[in-house]
Amino acid sequence: MWASEREWVILLRVVAGQMEAAILRSRLESEGIPVVLRYESVGPLYGITSNELGEVEVLVPGEFLDSARRVLFLEERTGAMNE
Repeated sequence: MWASEREWVILLRVVAGQMEAAILRSRLESEGIPVVLRYESVGPLYGITSNELGEVEVLVPGEFLDSARRVLFLEERTGAMNE
């Protein structure tokens, strides 16, 4: 595992809510890409999905960033994650 958070980078996106983040995480992990989700703890507690309290940062290790970007690009291009 990675020793510090500095070895993780934000994956080009911040998503709105835990559900979208979980779907994204599952898709990336299915490709062998480790994922960490970072969010304010009060958002899920009260079910907030809008504004900063509902945002979830999707993080991957730097060495997997290009692969993760490629997966997201292909998913967006085919629309597979939106179906």
